[in-house]
Amino acid sequence: MNASTTIGILGAGQAGSVLARAFLDAGYRVAIANSRHPRTLRDVIAPLGPRIAPLWAADAAAQADVAILAFPYAPHHKLPRDELAGKVVLDNNNYMPWRDGNFPTVDSGAGTVHELRQAQLQGAKLAKAFSHVQFHGLPHVRKPGDELPALVRLARPTGSADRVALSVWSDFPEALPVVTRLYDELGFDTIVGGPLSESWRVGPGTPAWRASLAGQSHADLVHNIRAAHRRHQ
Repeated sequence: MNASTTIGILGAGQAGSVLARAFLDAGYRVAIANSRHPRTLRDVIAPLGPRIAPLWAADAAAQADVAILAFPYAPHHKLPRDELAGKVVLDNNNYMPWRDGNFPTVDSGAGTVHELRQAQLQGAKLAKAFSHVQFHGLPHVRKPGDELPALVRLARPTGSADRVALSVWSDFPEALPVVTRLYDELGFDTIVGGPLSESWRVGPGTPAWRASLAGQSHADLVHNIRAAHRRHQ
């Protein structure tokens, strides 16, 4: 159990809500925030029990032992940089210009959206994680369980033959065992992909991304990462 460890989740949409439940089920405490008043989270937390606290973003960041950014990157965001300094911060964002607009640095190949986010959070130890597993169910439900988010549906105990893998990308070696432990506790193996500059290899349009709903084995994810080709916009 991890009752003394708090996961701070900034972002309470589909991804943030599913992650909150998964970490609560794994025994963690959760502090969750959106960009508005904590009272706007009442419907989110109501079914999740007493170990989740709705807070202002800065307070959730301050209480977090590990933080998760569960919302898209935007250049104008003012993030709780001081409260996250020195902490491992997981970013599950992906670059989707059709959703968020185009960023010239990413379009040109000069950097990744996660490097841009790291620049917003100088002092934090950013890692791209939980970025190629889906937070919704299968589009066509054929059997019980298909309606569950892939993060829940694909989870398996350690050592299971059909366990799937997720990747982590970071410029900070100390972030890697943190993410590996969290992945394992939520039911996934880990592939260490590389630095943030290579994190595009599991983004939208890549082989790893296309397998994000069905999941991929350790060997398949390694193959898919290597098979990725960068497409400049």
